[in-house]
Amino acid sequence: MTVTTTTAVPDGERAARDPGARFRDLVAAEWLKHRSLRSTWIAYGATALAVVGFNAGTAYDTYSHWTLQASKDRAAFERDGIALQEAFTSNAALLMALAIGAIGALMIVGEYSTGTIRTTFAAVPARRSVMGAKAVVVTVVTTVFGVVVAGVSFAVTQAILDRREAGVSIGDPGALRVVLASALLAPVCALAGLALGAVIRHTASTMIISVVVILVLPLFLTDGRHWSAVAGHTLPYRAWLRLVDVNYSPIAFPWSTGGAWTVFAVWAGAACAIAVTSVHRRDQ
Repeated sequence: MTVTTTTAVPDGERAARDPGARFRDLVAAEWLKHRSLRSTWIAYGATALAVVGFNAGTAYDTYSHWTLQASKDRAAFERDGIALQEAFTSNAALLMALAIGAIGALMIVGEYSTGTIRTTFAAVPARRSVMGAKAVVVTVVTTVFGVVVAGVSFAVTQAILDRREAGVSIGDPGALRVVLASALLAPVCALAGLALGAVIRHTASTMIISVVVILVLPLFLTDGRHWSAVAGHTLPYRAWLRLVDVNYSPIAFPWSTGGAWTVFAVWAGAACAIAVTSVHRRDQ
């Protein structure tokens, strides 16, 4: 009779034999979850159409009323860089920021609301790696989205204005900065939404706080007082306004384009750090 001997494997050796999921596998899994939801692509599509529509509508309104403008108004149009202002309007920027911020938040809040986050963390106990993979997917997808929407908006608006010989090219001073700032506003707001969702974990509360941060605070914090101006300058939307203002005139509390780019970078980095660390050592 043959006796089979079973040898217990120490936990440390078992962990060494099973190193766990690789980070690129986690990114692939998060990308699969992100793209498998039809509602996500509907949200992206509706946002893109609305943003481009806002900008194109503004340019077309200028085109249709162009013959009513006096010659001095036409000169001011070119001198003040209004063509670039209409390449990506402030209303379109706010709309995109709110929508993409919501999409970023729902990428994590959706899993908490359905309870699937428990399955995710059970399969991959390394929570920080999971959230890092989510942040990577959110950053890449929304950056591509921002580039496409900003590029299409610029092309469409300038094509409309060019019929009145008022359009500009991407090589004109300030044009590339407007497109890049508008494109990068999307991932910054998406990561902010992801961080808020990871911390708050409730859909309604996350959406409300997102609206306050993206929409209400920039309108509330004006440049009338030093503390208000400085606080306002730390917000992504106000940073975007500074970057797209190609004919910036110094005000009581001026700031530079370098400072505005820094705000974008700090918000993106801080949002990633908050999203990754907030789930560590917390119950689902």
